[in-house]
Amino acid sequence: MDFVYICICEVFICIFIPHVSYFYVLYFRGSVTQGLALEVGETVQILEKCEVFPANYIHLKKAIVTNRGPHETVVPLEDPIVTEVTSTLQEWALLWKQLYVKHKVDLFYKVRHVMMELIDLRRQLLSGHLTQDQSRDVKRHITVRLDWGNEHLGLDLVPRKEFEMVDEEQISVSDLYKMLFPLSSACQPFDRSFCPLFVCAGLIISLQLLRGDMEQVRRENPLIFSRGVAITRKLGFPDVIMPGDIRNDLYLTLERGDFERGGKSVQKNIEVTVYVLYADGEILKVGSLGSGELNVPEHRSFVLYHNNSPRWSEVIKLPIPIDRFRGSHLRFEFRHCSTKDKGEKKLFGFAFTPLMREDGTTLSDESHELYVYKCDENTTFSNHALYLGLPCCKEDFNSCPSIPSSLIFQRSTKETFWISTQLSSTKLTQNVDLLALLKWKAHPDRVMDILGRLRHVSGEEIVKFLQDILDTLFSILDDNTDKYGPLVFQSLVFIINLLRDSKYYHFRPVMDTYIQKHFAGALAYKELIRCLKWYMDRSAEVVRQDHIQEAMRALEYLFKFIVQSRILYSRATCGMEEEQFRTSIQELFQSIRFVLSLDSRNSETLIFTQAALLNSFPAIFDELLQMFTVQEVAEFVRGTLGSMPSTVHIGQSMDVVKLQSIARTVDSRLFSFPESRRILLPVVLHHIHLHLRQQKELLICSGILSSIFSIIKTIMSRSVFCSCWMMVCVRPHFVCSLTVAAICLHVIGSHVSPWFLWQGEYVSCLLSLLRQMTDIHFQHLMENFQSKEELKEFLLKILCVFRNLMKLSIFPRDWNVMRLLTSNIILTTAQYLSPALHKNFTEAEFDFKVWNSYFSLAVLYINQPSLQLENLSPAKRKKVLDKYGDMRVMMTYELFSMWQNLGENKIHFIPGMIGPFLGVTLVPQVEVRNIMIPIFHDMMDWEQRKNGNFKQVEAELIDKLDSLVSEGKGDENYRELFGLLLLEKIEQETWRETGISFVTSVTRLMERLLDYRDCMKGDETENKKIGCTVNLLNFYKSEINKEEMYIRYIHKLCDMHLQAENYTEAAFTLLLYWELLHWDERPLKEFLHYPAQTEWHRKEGLCRKVIHYFNKGKCWEYGIPLCRELAFQYESLYDYQSLSWIRKMEAAYYDNIMEQQRLEPEFFRVGFYGRKFPFFLRNKEFVCRGHDYERLEAFQQRMLGEFPQAIAMQHPNQPDEAILQCDAQYLQIYAVTPVPDSVSVLQMDRVPDRIKSFYRVNNVRRFRYDRPFHKGPKDRDNEFKSLWIERTTLILTHPLPGISRWFEVEKRELVEVSPLENELRTLISQYQHKQLHGNINLLSMTLNGVIDAAVNGGIARYQEVGLKVLIKMLNMNYDAPSVSHRFTSSESAWQCTEKLVHPEMRPLHKKLIDQFQMMRSSLCHVSAEELSHQQLLTVRFKPVKLKHTCIRGQCE
Repeated sequence: MDFVYICICEVFICIFIPHVSYFYVLYFRGSVTQGLALEVGETVQILEKCEVFPANYIHLKKAIVTNRGPHETVVPLEDPIVTEVTSTLQEWALLWKQLYVKHKVDLFYKVRHVMMELIDLRRQLLSGHLTQDQSRDVKRHITVRLDWGNEHLGLDLVPRKEFEMVDEEQISVSDLYKMLFPLSSACQPFDRSFCPLFVCAGLIISLQLLRGDMEQVRRENPLIFSRGVAITRKLGFPDVIMPGDIRNDLYLTLERGDFERGGKSVQKNIEVTVYVLYADGEILKVGSLGSGELNVPEHRSFVLYHNNSPRWSEVIKLPIPIDRFRGSHLRFEFRHCSTKDKGEKKLFGFAFTPLMREDGTTLSDESHELYVYKCDENTTFSNHALYLGLPCCKEDFNSCPSIPSSLIFQRSTKETFWISTQLSSTKLTQNVDLLALLKWKAHPDRVMDILGRLRHVSGEEIVKFLQDILDTLFSILDDNTDKYGPLVFQSLVFIINLLRDSKYYHFRPVMDTYIQKHFAGALAYKELIRCLKWYMDRSAEVVRQDHIQEAMRALEYLFKFIVQSRILYSRATCGMEEEQFRTSIQELFQSIRFVLSLDSRNSETLIFTQAALLNSFPAIFDELLQMFTVQEVAEFVRGTLGSMPSTVHIGQSMDVVKLQSIARTVDSRLFSFPESRRILLPVVLHHIHLHLRQQKELLICSGILSSIFSIIKTIMSRSVFCSCWMMVCVRPHFVCSLTVAAICLHVIGSHVSPWFLWQGEYVSCLLSLLRQMTDIHFQHLMENFQSKEELKEFLLKILCVFRNLMKLSIFPRDWNVMRLLTSNIILTTAQYLSPALHKNFTEAEFDFKVWNSYFSLAVLYINQPSLQLENLSPAKRKKVLDKYGDMRVMMTYELFSMWQNLGENKIHFIPGMIGPFLGVTLVPQVEVRNIMIPIFHDMMDWEQRKNGNFKQVEAELIDKLDSLVSEGKGDENYRELFGLLLLEKIEQETWRETGISFVTSVTRLMERLLDYRDCMKGDETENKKIGCTVNLLNFYKSEINKEEMYIRYIHKLCDMHLQAENYTEAAFTLLLYWELLHWDERPLKEFLHYPAQTEWHRKEGLCRKVIHYFNKGKCWEYGIPLCRELAFQYESLYDYQSLSWIRKMEAAYYDNIMEQQRLEPEFFRVGFYGRKFPFFLRNKEFVCRGHDYERLEAFQQRMLGEFPQAIAMQHPNQPDEAILQCDAQYLQIYAVTPVPDSVSVLQMDRVPDRIKSFYRVNNVRRFRYDRPFHKGPKDRDNEFKSLWIERTTLILTHPLPGISRWFEVEKRELVEVSPLENELRTLISQYQHKQLHGNINLLSMTLNGVIDAAVNGGIARYQEVGLKVLIKMLNMNYDAPSVSHRFTSSESAWQCTEKLVHPEMRPLHKKLIDQFQMMRSSLCHVSAEELSHQQLLTVRFKPVKLKHTCIRGQCE
């Protein structure tokens, strides 16, 4: 069997088959042929281990394999958040490096810090040593950091539930939206540490918050309580006092005291000793020094030095047992502590106070001023009755009779002692009314008054003794139901509503626990039902309904008492009176429906009553389910909801309450049962539909719909969904959702602000509905439309909603999970709707609007940014493909199928759909392109059938192609595929010639457009951009004749020239548009930056701008004709003001020509060879006009800078085929000489040199360069004999300067020139072109080099070259009529030179004459048949008129 090896650090791992595990590579960077290139942290599936296994370099992990086969999925058996951290860090690593490259250094270091934190947190999770709380805390920190990093790195938002990623397939779209919205709408800063640290004076403490009651905390944190932790209870009551939470803590505060000196010269050092004594004198050990310490029998205060008015403010906790509270008292003994003898403490007084008064109430929670009684150090308190009969405070003194003065303890009237107390007791009270209620049996005749006074008891006291109060109320009810029933009901309602207050809301669990475990009123339900029904029945009669509204608000707990009472009664009597109970409940619900059915539009009081009832109503469902079946309860609820008015005009507040009640109904447990939904959904949807139709309370409606879909997705199977949802109410609800969609469209169109509040809710509702519908649902829906017009309206609405979902930013950019899910739902829905569209709107009943809407949707769908998988990372791309596949391909197949179904109606979409379809074909997906490109052949064929040509397809395709490619779409592969597929289709057509021509033109256009785009979007130089634009501009003009596109690129090119300060080229470019216009009054539309104006005014404006650019480029000669053109127009219109202006400008240009200095530019020939160059440069040669002062070396450096990958060729020879076809770039650069066409100007004697200089280097199409070479064998003795010149003349496509600084070489002319001919040509050219201006020094020097050649063997070498060639050259080029005439002219030339020669140059001149005579004599010996000496020596020079000038007094 074959093996595959993985090389890791030169160790091979063999992969085989069945057992599955994972390993992580610690490090590998190798180049083994059969090895895997792995990075740290990458995962490899091991199928089998062989003998050699790199155990030291990997970490094995268990895993689960699902969907075994070629597409199997391997999931490691580890905490999902660990897996997420691993994959996320790998994704971040690539982006993190890019931050540094892009100089985002601050974010770079922040992300690095967070990545290190994540690695550490991941390590902690993998250690397995964390408690549940610690693990949860670590996960919280991990998710916060993951979300922070994803946000700052531009990655997707991850929906989570309890720190773990959520699979969007397992939840509804509405739930997914609810998860994502809070994450994106709130900033999530994270702290850098787990436990906040507080540092003070060198002491460091850490705090940890533990949630839950004490039992829960003990259970979840056993390690904490294993160390003898002290538990300190709250000073006062906690937020919730549970039944069974027995507490009786008295918090005593020693505040202050005022004492006498007692005959001492200095103040006392006073210590207070506190005792708690029982009625029999026993001292109770109840005091402690702190939490966790043992109780002690006494408490001693601290001592303030020499202070008779000490302020202690010491708090002492006295946990006194309840059974020892009555009769107990506090005694405070005061002692003076001697400063000399530390152990000496003298008793000098005491104070006391009982803990409970005679009426049974406890010491009040306030500050108490106690009397101080005198005593001495020998006093004993063995008989506490001696002082308990005395008044302890002022209030006690007022209630006591006269006290005899003979008592053993006398009060010190000038001394007082202050304490304050706070009692935290669940059994003792300080309220007289509450105590009277709890002891009602002691005064049975006062029960009516006691119940009435319950409302005056404070809420704190009621919730403290909630269980005792409830027990008392129901015991009173059992004692005499008829007499006390209404008052007990009112008291119960009062207590229930008290718990609705936010201050006491946390006491509701106390009530729940009491009802479930402590309530014993088995007969109470009868009276509660009777009273509740009596209240409801009177709601239509009573004006003041405060008591009725209170009863409605207490409905939830009233029903809890009713149901629990009935359960107790049924349990005690084995189900007796069941039918009577059911009848009473039915009658009660009839009363509820009666209240809700009342017309409350004219009664604000009744509205409040109905609102209170609706608010409380959904809370009773769970209680009813204990006594009735799901169907029975659902019927109760349906009847109640159905009794509400259907109109939405009863008032906004009531509408809100009604919908809130429905929302709570949907969220209740009752609605989770399929059998109840079948009953409740119609009435729920009916009310929602009413509000949606009127666009009222949209936010609440969206919440209800969201809850419905969430429940269905979570609980229902597909079959149950079909049976109870589809057949009963799918169509009404779907119409309702479409109404939602219409609202969405309305709000989108008007851009009102409420849209942002609920747009996502409604979109998620609509998507949830569509996601849960199958083909059966859609078929059922289609069949229920009454007419095709209704069906058309439905299709248009839903297609429009889908288009808006893709066009508008409904979901933020980082909600990629939601975007992909939305795309999948739209695709599925489109597949279901396509048959209905084809069936109903194709042939005779073809509807363009519906079909166009469908095609527009498909195009938008395929072009969605979220579906462009090429832009995703490989890991994310694989994840999307595994879950959804490439949805673009699926929609493309659907689109193509629908197009084929159109038949002859395809012509309706030409040319409208050409641009959209072209955009689809430009999507970088091969399969999409293969499917869609043939549609263009279809369009061409149908237009050919109808019109005999396909001009519309041609025009539209070219227009849209330009804009789409400019947007960055398309590539070279697309260009090749476009041509290949269409040419293959067209080959079989009768119109193939025109078709092939068109396709070829389009592919060539694409070549240029792609080059243009690449130049524009990259950091290319201006020259490359300009050259590319020129290439494209010429193509639009010459090959496809698209004037509008041609003009657009004219202006783009002009802008580039202006940016590069190429003003002359900018003028020539804009001149192209000027030449297209005429001096007519034809109105022109607004175009580009031009306003709507006449053609004459636009041409005038262009002319002025061109003249301005020529002026800035110092090419005044080109501007002068335009000035004349404008002058003619102004003169013909008698616009003398403008005429004067333009004439002055023309005159100024003449002055500039004569006065301003202009440099002659250099010209360079550039060859671009190799396939790596852009199309418009590839294997072509150009001549470039250099910048001012730019020479060959500088130009070469500039070109190599523009093409850094290019190789400079060091020879001027033409490249061979290997260089032309290689995948590289070669540049061949050398200087060339312009060959001006305006020779006549240059030969005029009186034309100034400034003018001739312009014509020598402007308007030039011909350029020349010479290359020396040896013709034939090289003669070692006479190299000059074989040294010839290869003269190449380059002819350009356009003269320079023009719309570009360089133009392509159109034609090459090659001539071979002998050395002698070259020298003579050069001599004559210099003489003729320079005209010498009377100075013949240059001519003399040149003649000396020719006639008396001191190099290359002198004149003898010329004789060997071949005199016949020389004679032929002379006769051809100088047009002499006869030899004798040429000889005479030559002598005349020497005579002319004789007159003009400068005195200092006369010796040289004489030498030249002598050498000339010697040359003539030596040549006379040549044979007559070869050459006449007169033929050789009569070189005719064109007579030149030399002007005489005087310089420094000398005539030349």
